[in-house]
Amino acid sequence: MVVASHPAVSAVGDRVLADGGNAVDATLAMAALCWLTLPGQCGAGGDAFAVVREPDGTVWTVGGSGFGPDGGDPAFYAEHGLPSRGALSVAVPGALGALTALHERGASLPLRRLWLPAITLADRGTPCSAKTRQDVLEHEALLRADPGLAAMFLRGGSVPAIGTRLTFPDLAASLRALAADPGSFYTGAIAERAVTALRRAGAPFSGDEWTEGASPLTGPAITGAYGGLTVHQTPLPTPGWMMLQQAALCDGVLASLPALGAEAVHRLAAAARRAFHDRFTHCGADDAWRDLLEPAAVKAARADLAAGVLAPPAGARPDGDTTSTVAVDAEGRAVSFIHSLAFTFGAGITVPGTGIVLNNRFGRGAYLLPGHPNEARPRRRPLHTLNAWLATDTYGRLRFVGNTPGGDGQVQWNVQVLSHLADHGLDPQQAVSAPRFTVYPGSDADALGAEAELRCEDRLGPDVLAGLTERGHRVRALGPWEAGGSALVVGLDHDRGVLSGGADPRQDGVVLGE
Repeated sequence: MVVASHPAVSAVGDRVLADGGNAVDATLAMAALCWLTLPGQCGAGGDAFAVVREPDGTVWTVGGSGFGPDGGDPAFYAEHGLPSRGALSVAVPGALGALTALHERGASLPLRRLWLPAITLADRGTPCSAKTRQDVLEHEALLRADPGLAAMFLRGGSVPAIGTRLTFPDLAASLRALAADPGSFYTGAIAERAVTALRRAGAPFSGDEWTEGASPLTGPAITGAYGGLTVHQTPLPTPGWMMLQQAALCDGVLASLPALGAEAVHRLAAAARRAFHDRFTHCGADDAWRDLLEPAAVKAARADLAAGVLAPPAGARPDGDTTSTVAVDAEGRAVSFIHSLAFTFGAGITVPGTGIVLNNRFGRGAYLLPGHPNEARPRRRPLHTLNAWLATDTYGRLRFVGNTPGGDGQVQWNVQVLSHLADHGLDPQQAVSAPRFTVYPGSDADALGAEAELRCEDRLGPDVLAGLTERGHRVRALGPWEAGGSALVVGLDHDRGVLSGGADPRQDGVVLGE
């Protein structure tokens, strides 16, 4: 079974599995096709993370995210600032390094074969979706300012209509080269073009840090417990530990409360507020998060929540554009994969002549706070929003695998979905379709100090919203499906021997399997 946020992406993953490929093969094929069908959300110039469970029960992760330029010390940013777009916002892209590691460790088919559908689509063109048209419409000025982006999305000078065939000839040529040698992104012609263009635009890259991006972070997952399950998450620089912390603060509480009642929503929201406060206060690129998951720390935090204490806001936004996929093959191998450019169309610049859009992860994620563990410094990966999870049962069997895009909403919505599945027995489609709510702000750099809100889809109902106000939340009601995200889940029913999947109706996701 596969699930993605675009029908064509699900279709290519399903085809790979049907042709004898495994879940890693399907993930690699889907990733490349996402770059064409969801181009505002992801690309070769972005970041990527995955958690993989092997048929023997081994769980491993791969993380592809980079750092800012070697010349970008605090004094440089004190003089020039750290904008959220443009050359100074770019971090060394980690997506190609992560995909290469996935392929080397887990794939069974050549990358050329897996990326052929994407290359073909880039040459022949793909119909502009409603999502891509809206992205272009909302960011038209940004796209016009970069010749590469304008050539791809504003041909003839106008925003494409839904169904207009978008072709990407430069990207097709880049994908052919990268399929043959993905390392050339970091040491070859593409790397030279990227570093040269960024230096000309004022970003003090040396080139050495770009080469380092070819080495992704790989290793075991981090784990926690919830509802009799073991939850496996991606480690730093992802906020995977935040899902585990929220789960620890809610475990054993929500199952006895009415699902999505005021008290249950309050508990989940309070746990999210605590996690973001702790992240901002304690956690950079080190292991301080481990102390927060120690039994004594969890017990103290649970006592605060039980007493009605709401942590003060840290400051962030629960948006940003990302997309993800899930794949489970016939052998029980599972991959939860997520990739992003950070904001929609990333930094708003391309590597000249390549069709590759660069991310703005450094401008989005790093802080200009002297001495903070997330302060912008050379060779320091900024805090991230991407994370991916799966859950196993007491026998070590795969039970659920899922993820969602959505900036700082991700770790909150993942916990909500997990609770629906584990506490209340919802099936995957019911879990991803349930009313959603979001603590704002989180801990991104661009909105530090924003006033705290709890943003709730109004399907929760007036009584629940009123109950949340009584419990101290400043509630902001959203439309029935407007909280954001595109949650994806595949569940395994071992008693009946079937897979079931759910694709978020807030986007265009499709589940396919057999």
